[in-house]
Amino acid sequence: MIIRKRLAAGACALLAALAGGIAPANAADGPPKDSPKVELVLDVSGSMRAQDVDGGSRTRMAAAKQAFNEVIDAVPADVRLGIRTLGANYAGDDKELGCRDSKQLYRVGPVDRTEAKTAVATLQPTGWTPIGYALRGADQDLGTDGGTRRIVLITDGEDSCGQPDPCDVARELAAKGTHLTIDTLGLAQDDKTREQLSCIAEATGGTYSTVRHTKELSGRIKQLVRRAETPVETPKPVRGADACSKAPEIGAGLWTDRETFSEHRWYRVNVKPGQELRTSVSIGADRAVDRDYGVLVRAVSEGGQELVRGAESGSGRTDVISSGLRYPYGQAGDKDKAKEDGKEPRTVCLEVSSSFSAPAGVKRDPGLPVELAVDLVDAPDDPSDLAAFGLGRGWVLLAVLALTGLIAGLVWGWVSRWRVTVWRAN
Repeated sequence: MIIRKRLAAGACALLAALAGGIAPANAADGPPKDSPKVELVLDVSGSMRAQDVDGGSRTRMAAAKQAFNEVIDAVPADVRLGIRTLGANYAGDDKELGCRDSKQLYRVGPVDRTEAKTAVATLQPTGWTPIGYALRGADQDLGTDGGTRRIVLITDGEDSCGQPDPCDVARELAAKGTHLTIDTLGLAQDDKTREQLSCIAEATGGTYSTVRHTKELSGRIKQLVRRAETPVETPKPVRGADACSKAPEIGAGLWTDRETFSEHRWYRVNVKPGQELRTSVSIGADRAVDRDYGVLVRAVSEGGQELVRGAESGSGRTDVISSGLRYPYGQAGDKDKAKEDGKEPRTVCLEVSSSFSAPAGVKRDPGLPVELAVDLVDAPDDPSDLAAFGLGRGWVLLAVLALTGLIAGLVWGWVSRWRVTVWRAN
């Protein structure tokens, strides 16, 4: 009896030792605890039966399944992936039950491709579209144990429950400060869906895209999953002033603001000798606007002299319009000399304005979202940019044009006189 007990104890110890040896190896094979996390949230409501993807050759659900299989195969080794569904289980008419129909299909973690694909293969278009409820569930699935957090929502319509409102949920999750980004992909092109998905994405600094082809859907999801590997810099909020003298001082980085229609916003940047200021501004049309619009960004001295400008216009074909400029303050080779001369940093005022307009029924508040990217780099030793030579800066441009005209006139007069002389001689 004693011998049997000893044998049993020895066997248990051996199994425990083997288990202890295997567990660390498996853990080491997977991504580390602070690696990026992505959860795909898929709409499996009844409307996903519609056959209008790839020119009407396949259903929305079939396209989503194929795209998910391709994404699962391409997940980077250091990304933890999860899948959540909404509207996949309850097919009845009870709204209360239908609006809680969301569950995690595959837990967030290292991807077992066979297991994940098997889970996706079982999905069939079924019920309601509780987007807000599903987003809260996805936020809990991702946890807060480190690593970037991203949700990719794929749906073919707006929320069918109303409460909780998906836009309010997105703002609520963004306010928690857990660095969550929500990207949205729409399989339908109606205005209500576009407006709601744009609102969800904008609230967390994500993106919205409309997709109509399987290849496009697969490529876009892969891109967003890969993007999770790269840490995202969260724009810092700033409020521009209505004049240069009152403008807030900003430095290198990403800044976010809001600008109402026909408003001018000012910001101040200190540029040291030998540095080049590079600025780009993007303004998003997050509501219905008139077709033609434009954006202007100017670099102006404290005395009001325009240094350089950048402008761009659009005609309603995109939701975002951007422009930028470069302003070098001295050349890199002159940096040491500038310091010896006691040259102080120069304050450059940045003016951002746009020419958006909208129908009378469109809300003006809050203003349109503005993102300002500011970078300060070493100025080139031999700048090729015309702005570095002062072109486009008031009297300098006038002097260059006058000199060019004078030289052209003299050359043309000499050639004409020579031709007349030759004609008379002949």
